[in-house]
Amino acid sequence: MENNTQVIGKRNIIRIVLGTALILLIPLIAMQFTDEVDWKLFDFVIIGILLLGTGFTYELLASKMKAPAQRAMLALVLVTLLFLIWAELAVGIFGSPFAGS
Repeated sequence: MENNTQVIGKRNIIRIVLGTALILLIPLIAMQFTDEVDWKLFDFVIIGILLLGTGFTYELLASKMKAPAQRAMLALVLVTLLFLIWAELAVGIFGSPFAGS
């Protein structure tokens, strides 16, 4: 039984890493076709950490929840926080010192 749990855990880790890589491919490909998208290595690293952290946080917390409604609410909260932090880093919607504006 314990071995089966480890396989599921490894699959989830692989899914999170692949999902992050696919999302990061979007700006990488866009940079090849337009000058409007201008990401530096630091941008990719920060967003990669943000996406991986969000995915791993969801997996860690959702594994302790039984109800699908709780998991859905957790996903909604984490995705909302992810987008707010991403927007703050990109354009500074809150005007914090670490904003990208």
